[in-house]
Amino acid sequence: MTSIKVRLKEKDVQKIREICDSFENQPGELINVLHKSQEHFGYLPAEVQEEVARGLNISVAKVYGVVTFYSFFSMLPKGRFPISICTGTACYVRGAEKILDELKRILKVPVGETTPDGKFSITCLRCVGACGLAPLIMVGEKTYGRVTIDNVKEILKEYENL
Repeated sequence: MTSIKVRLKEKDVQKIREICDSFENQPGELINVLHKSQEHFGYLPAEVQEEVARGLNISVAKVYGVVTFYSFFSMLPKGRFPISICTGTACYVRGAEKILDELKRILKVPVGETTPDGKFSITCLRCVGACGLAPLIMVGEKTYGRVTIDNVKEILKEYENL
């Protein structure tokens, strides 16, 4: 997993401090602080992680370890419409890999990357707990169940003019 080098503005540093303060700068609140930071910035580049570490008085290595352990966190910017494909057992058995291949083919990007226009990004999830709807994909917060290869173009078309 790579990261993009960014330069934080003073207002961004201040926002991270406010987030850390809102959790009383407690190291045990790291995951909550990271969630709020990612909500604000859209992803967690190294510079944001460094500020979080400073704000919670913990090592950057600990912050990085949490960011890279949990699949929810991203060190790369996501598209405006992030697409997540469930690759848990039920979804996998029912064809998630073919759905994933079709998304990569249509969007011309590999898993973990964003389309050049910044519209879509593709990630995989382990399980979303909706096995009865397998295979399942999410676009942002919207869930699509029992997806087929033929549905992929229709789903993407919904976001064409947004």
